[in-house]
Amino acid sequence: MSKPHTHSAFDADLEKIRMNVLALGGRVEEAIMRASQALESRDEDLAAQVVRDDRIIDALEEEINAQVVRLLALRQPQADDLRSTVAVMKMTGELERLGDYAKNMAKRLPVILSGPAIENAGAALRRQARQVGQMLKDMLDAFARGDVALAEDVIARDVEIDNMTNALFREFITHMMEDPRNITPCLHYIFIAKNIERMGDLVTDGAEQVIYSATGRRPGERVKGISTATVAVAPDDDAAPGEG
Repeated sequence: MSKPHTHSAFDADLEKIRMNVLALGGRVEEAIMRASQALESRDEDLAAQVVRDDRIIDALEEEINAQVVRLLALRQPQADDLRSTVAVMKMTGELERLGDYAKNMAKRLPVILSGPAIENAGAALRRQARQVGQMLKDMLDAFARGDVALAEDVIARDVEIDNMTNALFREFITHMMEDPRNITPCLHYIFIAKNIERMGDLVTDGAEQVIYSATGRRPGERVKGISTATVAVAPDDDAAPGEG
């Protein structure tokens, strides 16, 4: 039968896991930035690298999960220690899913390149991804330091990502209405914008885990931006009644 953990042994084991989580987060942050850069520069080689490197992210997640299982089995954490362990496990899963979204962004590039170029689309999505990347960086810093105030700031910023997504939806729908040839690339850009919005949600989930681990409390309901479900495009004002 395993023995209850001593604080020193548990803390040492958990610190090793936390360092691996930070390494995983760094890999994910890099994947997001590279995927968005590939979209803006239309660089298929860079996009392919993002797809390949996702295997490293998956392997890191598996290793961290194995370490957490060993920690739970050997140290039998209680109360606050158990809360910290569970928070780490949840954050690891969220980081792996962020990597999957970055990979999905990169995988869409070849199809996008087969259609007409949409002016400023790549640059706009890269700006959105940079916002999420900064949120992720700050969330990881909050995790490393147990900084509740920084984690709360990350959560507050998620509304900016929601509003950027809504604006991009409107822009891409307009391009689709102007020229049917734009439909295929714009549909993929819409999916990417939505993926980036979901990335923001996952980073916010991670920030909530930081707060829960440090304080034992769950943050309240998040403030959300304008939903893409409300996006509507007005008909051409020059169209005659019954047309369009």
